Amino acid sequence: MVTRIVVLGAGYSGQPAARLLARARDVEVTLVNERDQFVERVRLHQLAAGEELRDRPLTELMAGTGVRVVIDRATAIDPEARSVVLAGGETLPYDTLVYALGSRMDVDSVPGVADHAYTVAIAEEAARLRARVRAGGVVTVVGAGLTGIESATELAERNPELKVRLVTDGALGARLSEKGRRHLRRTLDRLGVEVREDARVARVRADGVVLTGGEHIASDMVVWTTGFTVPALAEEAGLAVDRDGRLIVDETARSTSCPDVYGVGDAAAMRMPGGQELRMACATGMPVAQLAVRAILARRDGKPVKPFRFRYVNQCISLGRRDGLVQFVNRFDQPVERVLTGRLAALYKETVVRSAFQVQRHPSLPTSF
Repeated sequence: MVTRIVVLGAGYSGQPAARLLARARDVEVTLVNERDQFVERVRLHQLAAGEELRDRPLTELMAGTGVRVVIDRATAIDPEARSVVLAGGETLPYDTLVYALGSRMDVDSVPGVADHAYTVAIAEEAARLRARVRAGGVVTVVGAGLTGIESATELAERNPELKVRLVTDGALGARLSEKGRRHLRRTLDRLGVEVREDARVARVRADGVVLTGGEHIASDMVVWTTGFTVPALAEEAGLAVDRDGRLIVDETARSTSCPDVYGVGDAAAMRMPGGQELRMACATGMPVAQLAVRAILARRDGKPVKPFRFRYVNQCISLGRRDGLVQFVNRFDQPVERVLTGRLAALYKETVVRSAFQVQRHPSLPTSF
């Protein structure tokens, strides 16, 4: 008997899950993605700063894998009928659904973001920012998480004529060790990036941002890198989700409310054995995708599911093309004093990014980066 498996989303988690599932016997795998492109999301700040990225058509990447690729957008999930409705009108029945729709930038929580800010969360937005950057001016990057830091440094290094400002509502490098914070600060100073800490943005306007205290920071461009949201499909289908709309799954990546559904990547709330929730990252999404595949096939064959084992190793931050920061962490993702910096760290980060893409082609590769 053939098991019909539908995978929604072809990002860092969905694509390797589909590839691995298609290798099993007696399965029929359909991969649904809105665009015929695999987007290296971790490189979009490079695209925004002016670098050309390689075109990676999804249908070409998946050729010869045995996976049926459908370029369309899922609009509804019917857990009772076990089917997915697509925008183009097709209905896909499934025995097992892998929910891997990822995340997108939250542009609705703060007034003006959707109308006036750029993001680097999707390729089209990053390309739009790149076109605007060519005209020069002052750019304010809001958010000093990894995406904000990488965006600010990449923009400043590649476009020295720009005036780049980084605005954060907390302390710069709050999740780094003291050594890591020192190197980050030195690098931002070297690149001429102005930093505004403890500055919460209340509104984005066409001419800059307004802070909660009323101060206006004039800018020609605003890049919004703080806050993510996920598609509402799981919630609309009546599946159990957390307060952020992420599918709640157990230690095998299986939905806690529907045994036919598994969740991987940013759109699922996965926890470590001790209860700690995994952070959104390809470095966590890919091993969870491998876990979900093992669990799906084990249950199909009546075998026990092995427990999930995962530990954090580091956080890698690119600081332009010639500098970087690798912050080593303990197994619970807490920073230790050990760091790697400079050109060696930049090479380390580039190796990690390339490895993440290689997992898309060879999904059995180790994924503890």
